[in-house]
Amino acid sequence: MGNDLVREARRRVGLTQAQLADLAGTTQSSIARLESGSTSPSFDDVIRYLRLMGLDLDFMLVEHEQQDWAHAQRTLPLSISRRHDRLVEWNRSVVDFREQFNRSRSDAI
Repeated sequence: MGNDLVREARRRVGLTQAQLADLAGTTQSSIARLESGSTSPSFDDVIRYLRLMGLDLDFMLVEHEQQDWAHAQRTLPLSISRRHDRLVEWNRSVVDFREQFNRSRSDAI
């Protein structure tokens, strides 16, 4: 996972492997090995690479919610056509709600 983070960060900031290697004081080939998964960077190394590129890693621990899984289990027995119809109905209700909300906001102003 660390190799993917470093590669994605490097691409986001627009650096080449050689440029990142220069910043990190290493070689382009070591960055290539790291990004390809040939070597596994430590967590501290990943953070160091990210910070050299002006980025940081942010984690949040949240309670695991089973709602999505429960919904998937309920809809799994439905046909693809019925799932599609339900999605269209849901989307239509969201659009209707948004229009009503916007009308009530404009009436209040």
